[in-house]
Amino acid sequence: MFASLIAYLDSIKARDPAPRSRAEILLYPGLWAVGMHRVAHWLYEADLFFLARFINHLSRFFTGIDIHPGARIGRHLFIDHGFTVIGETAEIGDGVTIYQCVTLGGTDPANGMPGKRHPTLADGVIVGSGAQILGPITVGERARIGANAVVTRDVVPGAVMVGIPARPTLVDARDYAREFVPYGTPCSDLFDPQTQKLELLQCQLADLQKRIAELVAERDAAGKGQAPVAASAPPRRRAARRQGSGPSAG
Repeated sequence: MFASLIAYLDSIKARDPAPRSRAEILLYPGLWAVGMHRVAHWLYEADLFFLARFINHLSRFFTGIDIHPGARIGRHLFIDHGFTVIGETAEIGDGVTIYQCVTLGGTDPANGMPGKRHPTLADGVIVGSGAQILGPITVGERARIGANAVVTRDVVPGAVMVGIPARPTLVDARDYAREFVPYGTPCSDLFDPQTQKLELLQCQLADLQKRIAELVAERDAAGKGQAPVAASAPPRRRAARRQGSGPSAG
């Protein structure tokens, strides 16, 4: 048990440069919230729902983090700062990092019956501050949810999601290869999906302008060797003029 605690503290220290020692991490509210949730979840599984809820509310009072006793949490969950809500049917894998003010929320079942209503986070997921992950969706392994993103659909493994609603975006390969990225997304050279679309439209417009210029140049080159059409009147008009200019019958 002591070795497991040391490994847990070391996993947090690897993701947070602020603490100077393991002892300092013992003061983190996220650590206490997860620890108290372990007790509440054990009571919940034993059908001691009132006691489980009591531990849950006690934890929320002291830490500002609300984790429903029914939520299933893997090893080494790091909740940084706090003010996070995790719903009853949420499932969290190993090595997940959640920053402040995150909600793993549920959808209201249409039939009024309880069931899977909250998201599932696979191993190594990073959720940035203020993100909202809603509904019985799955966030794949090592996916990264940017700050204030709203996720309502499944996320493929390794994707970086930003925006409202959240959309996958491109990041530099060096950032993607990093083992851990604070707050879920790199702070520089982030490619926004809308910016990507605008850049593609600009490229297409530039290609069209180039093609139009080539066609105009071809037309001008072909027309240099021909006499202007407007210099002579059409044959029918010339014949009509000759007939009208002849001597009159009177």
